[in-house]
Amino acid sequence: MDAARDNPTDAMIEALLATYQDDSGANFIDVRNLPVRGRILQILDTFYELLFPGYSGSRVLTRQNLRYIIGDLICQVRCELSEQIRLALRHRCRLENCSTQGCEEMAAQVTEDLLGRLPAIRELLKGDVEAAYLGDPAARSFEEIVISYPCILAIATHRIAHELYLADIPLIPRLMSERAHSLTGIDIHPGARIGRHFFIDHGTGVVIGETCIIGDNVKIYQGVTLGALSFPRDERGRIVKGGKRHPTIENDVTIYAEATILGNITIGRGAIISGNAWVKESIPPGALVAPATAQSRFRSSKETSLNVEYYI
Repeated sequence: MDAARDNPTDAMIEALLATYQDDSGANFIDVRNLPVRGRILQILDTFYELLFPGYSGSRVLTRQNLRYIIGDLICQVRCELSEQIRLALRHRCRLENCSTQGCEEMAAQVTEDLLGRLPAIRELLKGDVEAAYLGDPAARSFEEIVISYPCILAIATHRIAHELYLADIPLIPRLMSERAHSLTGIDIHPGARIGRHFFIDHGTGVVIGETCIIGDNVKIYQGVTLGALSFPRDERGRIVKGGKRHPTIENDVTIYAEATILGNITIGRGAIISGNAWVKESIPPGALVAPATAQSRFRSSKETSLNVEYYI
């Protein structure tokens, strides 16, 4: 009787170990410079407490203790996020065979910059909460929106992750955005640029790509995709990364449920994209876009100087 039959566990171990021999990025053996997912999620929770103090109920906040608790939370983030950013930077240095000597100083500076941006991020989020309240007739209070609306969790996460993306920090922004995706069903790439008073109603199934630019006072509904139409490839057939490939949504646009908008196109200011529309070309300001049926058409929503009609 052979060894595998004598001890099938040993055979399983050997077979699995054989798959670990090539370092193709699916294993991190002998690597101590990778950010820890669980720590990143804990840091996000601390950020939420800073941005929406008291909402979690984990601490009782009063006017008397607020300064001390906020100071404690800031110190936690400063220490923990700086370490995780350092690990992410060192991981990139390992992949690129570069020196890691400046990683600690860079991590500390990026952390300080993000902490310094928190008042501005909080002002943006106040506007997002207001947009949800004004845009949803079912909303009864700002508190209801902060505590229960998935879009606020997704947008708050994005506004933090976007700052780290702009600082060119690897891994961590995607860890943050994917956490929000898993909790809310809203998938916003941390590279997307999103303006003020942004509201995602219902939210499930929304996808917003990396190079999207979204203006102010934009409202979108569930199932909307702001995606890429096609991907350029190099001479070896590999996808060329980077470049603007997602839509630009100008101010005051409304996009209804299950609409799909693809490619580096522009949806003009004040346009309305109806549910289930499939859009692959730029849309002028003030237009109404609907799926092509005998009754629906693309026309000026105000019947102004556009004077054009297209089937979409």
